[in-house]
Amino acid sequence: MMPLSLADIGTDNIIKKIGGNDQVKKRLADLGFTVGVHVTIVSAIGENVIVNIRDSRVGIDKSIARKIFI
Repeated sequence: MMPLSLADIGTDNIIKKIGGNDQVKKRLADLGFTVGVHVTIVSAIGENVIVNIRDSRVGIDKSIARKIFI
């Protein structure tokens, strides 16, 4: 397992664990980040990561991407 922030751009990954406090987990779940879902990094610019998840593109901060394990 590794954090999403270390994944290669364009590689399909499956979320295995969501870390962080309950508030972070709830916010990520609201955005579609749940265990078992496929996620692909589209681009990483500075401290931001854009990902494809559930047929949508979502931008998140790398500090949040470090709490999503693939």
